[in-house]
Amino acid sequence: MGKSISGFIILFVHTFLLISAIRASTDTLTPGQSIRDGDLLVSADGSFELGFFSPGISKGRYLGIWYQKISAGTVVWVANRETPLNDSSGALIVTDQGILILLNSSKDAIWSSNASRTAQNPVMKLLDSGNLVVKDINDNSENFLWQSFDYPGDTLLPGMKWGRNMVTGLDRYLSSWKSSNDPAQGEFTFRIDPRGNTQMLLMRGPKILYRTGTWNGYRWTGTPQLEPNMLYTYGFISTATEMYYKFDLINSSVASRIVMNSSGAAQRFTWITRTNSWARFSAVLLYQCDDYALCGAYGSCNVNKQPVCACLEGFIPKSPKDWSIQEWSDGCVRRTKLDCDKGDRFLQHGGVKLPDMIKSWVDTSKGLKECKDLCLKNCSCVAYANSDIRGGGSGCLLWFDELIDTRELTTGGQDLYIRIAASELYNIEKNRSSDKKQLGIIVGTIITIVGVLVLAFILYARRKKLKKQANMKTSHLQNYEDEDQRKEDMELPTFDLSTIANATDNFSSRNKLGEGGFGSVYKGTLIEGQEVAVKRLSKNSGQGLTEFKNEVILIAKLQHRNLVKLLGCCIEGDERILIYEYMPNKSLDYFIFDKKTRNSSDWRIWINIVGGIARGLLYLHQDSRLRIIHRDLKAANVLLDNGMNPKISDFGLARTFGGDQTEANTNKIVGTYGYMSPEYAVDGFFSVKSDVFSFGVLVLEIVSGKKNRGFNHPDHHHNLLGHAWRLWNEGMPLELINEPEQDSCTLSEIIRCIHVGLLCVQKRPEDRPNMSSVIVMLSSGISLPQPKQPGFFTERNLPERESSSSNQKSFSTNEITVSFLGPR
Repeated sequence: MGKSISGFIILFVHTFLLISAIRASTDTLTPGQSIRDGDLLVSADGSFELGFFSPGISKGRYLGIWYQKISAGTVVWVANRETPLNDSSGALIVTDQGILILLNSSKDAIWSSNASRTAQNPVMKLLDSGNLVVKDINDNSENFLWQSFDYPGDTLLPGMKWGRNMVTGLDRYLSSWKSSNDPAQGEFTFRIDPRGNTQMLLMRGPKILYRTGTWNGYRWTGTPQLEPNMLYTYGFISTATEMYYKFDLINSSVASRIVMNSSGAAQRFTWITRTNSWARFSAVLLYQCDDYALCGAYGSCNVNKQPVCACLEGFIPKSPKDWSIQEWSDGCVRRTKLDCDKGDRFLQHGGVKLPDMIKSWVDTSKGLKECKDLCLKNCSCVAYANSDIRGGGSGCLLWFDELIDTRELTTGGQDLYIRIAASELYNIEKNRSSDKKQLGIIVGTIITIVGVLVLAFILYARRKKLKKQANMKTSHLQNYEDEDQRKEDMELPTFDLSTIANATDNFSSRNKLGEGGFGSVYKGTLIEGQEVAVKRLSKNSGQGLTEFKNEVILIAKLQHRNLVKLLGCCIEGDERILIYEYMPNKSLDYFIFDKKTRNSSDWRIWINIVGGIARGLLYLHQDSRLRIIHRDLKAANVLLDNGMNPKISDFGLARTFGGDQTEANTNKIVGTYGYMSPEYAVDGFFSVKSDVFSFGVLVLEIVSGKKNRGFNHPDHHHNLLGHAWRLWNEGMPLELINEPEQDSCTLSEIIRCIHVGLLCVQKRPEDRPNMSSVIVMLSSGISLPQPKQPGFFTERNLPERESSSSNQKSFSTNEITVSFLGPR
């Protein structure tokens, strides 16, 4: 787009007084018409508008395009970003040759488009995609004379090509605004590597800040977070004539855009209709290891290690003194020099972001073995890798210079084969073998110790069982239970009732923390000053001595940071009391469903809570001595400590499995409506997958800030599960998100939480993941299967058991534990 205009165009401009202005909203401008300040060009479906605007506090006037249906004022393109108008007398015209010209009050052209050819009947049209085009009125193809999509500013819209045309030299790249008040090109650009390789560079002037890594067929090697999702499809096209990235929306009603702000942060935003706001979906430059060449030549960065920089195997710091103070820019050098004549070798490095392609070569027709042979034959070649990882790998990448900007990734990385001297490879393999041997010795020692401990435990348990049987026999003969013996069996500190009464000010209502189906919970302070939570079972509650002892015995032996710690108990007369560690932040339901406390929380807190609950359940299901099914996991039974770390509580309804047992059934169904799985609520079958269902409900409640039971929506009668399922199928999962967290989160993480939540609440237990899989799903970028229909996804879809005169049901629609009792 040049500013110079040929003489015939200048003559055309001075006939401007004969041109009529557009006064009604339309999407098309023809020669002889103009758009003046105050006029609007509106795309056919009303998505975008073109007109004049002033950004922020600026007094300058600019011709731009912005969203019209949503987020009015969110500008996506500016024509005269370098030359603002000083007043509101500007006008846009289209010439008979199909050139756009922006005129000021003196009828001077301050901006114009260009065109490689002319048209007989040119028109300017604002498309529904936000693309401003000049085309022949009779040509319905995309053979445009000119289009704004070829000249992006700070925004990439769906359908835009982000890259280069190798024939014409056209370079389509993002460039930041100078500030929110000035759309002129700022310091930052984000573009296809001008050195000609299939990677993107974020730059500040000539300095590289961040590199995406090469395209490997699925994604950039340095962006493992880029993965298939519900919002958009994406791809990179590389041919002899073009090289570009683009994305397209799956559901055109969900707006999404990539924006680079004036500070150089490139972020994807998605429009949330429910909250009427933009929310960040993803971003680059999130970690220290994203800084370009942080660890220097032959260095590798790993965010999960401290320090983050280390030399690749076979290399040592070039400046050890600098590395000791974490100054890594000098990088690393070879420990042993290469000797091409004697034959070098290659060392495989797995799971990495491939190095920069400063001096490289690519051949997509060759395989990995051919790639290795080519590298061996060329003494200047230092590394090789597949250029495409799809279908087991194909294509060949060769490096001929120092390896820079390599990074270790937990997921989504690629194999890199680095050239080293044969003697160096021998030493590395020898050290690896030694390390494995030492590890084997350590593991063997541990196994021996564990075996001895297990044997000792078995003997101890056998002796204890015999003792207990003897005690039970004596108890049966005496026809009464020995109270002191019961406490001894529980192996837990016991408290006198008077001590507990004093700690709670005689169970004062002022100290009451809450009330559930089995009694009340009070805050107490022991004589030594320790704060505790006192659970006092109601005398007429459904929890009898069996349930009480069950909770005491179970929780007393459980030790995990995400399980509440039981400090002791009290059994005197009819009183049955449990003493827990005090959780100052109360229970999770207080924070999820209370608007005031929810608004003060950061999304990172909710991510931590979801992960903590998952780890607590994994311990119960897999890592504890006995497999434990909680059977009443809900928001009220998750407590929060000072650091907002979750701790699962209330094990009164828990059941244990021994050995290889994975499921059981019961004729006494207990739990809480809204959290119970279908197979348990209807048929009494329970397993670890019952808890997984409850966890999924909890995740969706955390994300949305809404309860599953009692949820209502004006458009349907589904509960929260059904609402989430409906939004997922419509491609609008972000509509589920609670508003306050949006500015503090990465939306791709939230969508993953929603995805995992829906997988957990699937109707069939065999379709649900186990908790170990859930943790992997939440903490990595692996692809997830599509969820199937959830169980109990309508509010009226409550458990209905076969009618029987002998069936007994007792329940409440409130958030308390319910029970079903019936013969089988």
